[in-house]
Amino acid sequence: MRRYIWNILFWGLLIFVLMSLSRCETPVDKQVESSETKDLIVEEEEVFIQGYSQKLYSIDSGIVQPNQSLGQILPNYGVNYTTIVTLSDSFKDVFDVKKIYPNDKYYIIQSNDSTKRPIDFIYKKSAREMVVMHLQDSIFMDVVEKPITIELKEAGGIIKSSLWNSFMSQSLTPALVNKVANLYAWTIDFFGIQENDFYKIIYEAQYVDGEFIGVGKIKAILFNHMGKEFYAFDYDSPTEEGFHYYNEKGESMKKALLSAPLEYVRISSKFSNSRLHPITKKYTPHHGVDYAAPTGTPVVSTGDGKVFFIGRAGGAGKMIKIKHTFGDVITKYLHLSKYASGIKKGSFVKQGQKIAEVGNTGMSTGPHLDYRIYINGKAVDPLKMTVPSKDPIPDTLKANYIKDIATIKNSLDQIVL
Repeated sequence: MRRYIWNILFWGLLIFVLMSLSRCETPVDKQVESSETKDLIVEEEEVFIQGYSQKLYSIDSGIVQPNQSLGQILPNYGVNYTTIVTLSDSFKDVFDVKKIYPNDKYYIIQSNDSTKRPIDFIYKKSAREMVVMHLQDSIFMDVVEKPITIELKEAGGIIKSSLWNSFMSQSLTPALVNKVANLYAWTIDFFGIQENDFYKIIYEAQYVDGEFIGVGKIKAILFNHMGKEFYAFDYDSPTEEGFHYYNEKGESMKKALLSAPLEYVRISSKFSNSRLHPITKKYTPHHGVDYAAPTGTPVVSTGDGKVFFIGRAGGAGKMIKIKHTFGDVITKYLHLSKYASGIKKGSFVKQGQKIAEVGNTGMSTGPHLDYRIYINGKAVDPLKMTVPSKDPIPDTLKANYIKDIATIKNSLDQIVL
């Protein structure tokens, strides 16, 4: 009897344990099964090309070939002659279809069925501009501008031969070289760049659809020339409309006079109170700087002012004198070959405006420009004078300015060369 009771208890306990295990395993099994099923259901990702879904449309693309016209491309995709004529004649104010160029890309959007009915033709006019020609129902055309994404980039380098070579070795663009040269046009003579001069720069890189299309503004830059630091920061001007460049002290990067009136090959003669004249062979004062450059090289006014003399002046040959708008300052430009169109006595000229071309007139042994500056009637050395800044940050706002540029200045200083 006792053994019978123990058998009943044993088998009852065993059945209870097995049922408990079964209940515990069921949710796990279902969870695994559910997980495995979920892994098998992978939804196909929708791909868009120029804003069109490949699920909804058939999309093809091509490259414009040499001497290929729109009238030769569109018929390949079922566009009739009447539609092509309409696009050509009715939308010239939007885009002249004759102005499509070799190697430019285009897209054709068609219905996603067996008819391959043409819907839209897209011509990539530039990295940012797309000409969209709508081919269905009422034919029309428009130009779509894609948004530009801006990223801040940092770069720096040590100059071994030239600013150009250094920038190219850093994979920086020629456009950025020109921006730097223009920014420092008032303070640094880039023909006098020295080995081991260095720069650090923070600038805007522009992208469309992830593709680099060019550089935007320089946000901050440090240029160390011959041991002297030249900072520049892009800042919303409190005295003028828009953004302008200022140094770390709040002085405008624009000076009252440019550092040089032309792009020259070399300085052939400097300011001197006693120079042996190459023609007369006598020692006489040479109160200017001679810039050697080919005949025809553009000469610009180094500052805003009014032309008060233009004509021949003995040994100076063809010459221009300009009275500037700040202080008692006069600049002279000697040995010119010709004057720029519209430049005459009484003309007001802007800083950087072309006024003449380099020549070899008067007492001259070769094509060059003799450039002279007079302040209060006294000749000064253009290479050594301190030129006043244009429109600096007002003293009352200077503390705010220095605080505002502190972060980006610190980022600039931290760039490793």
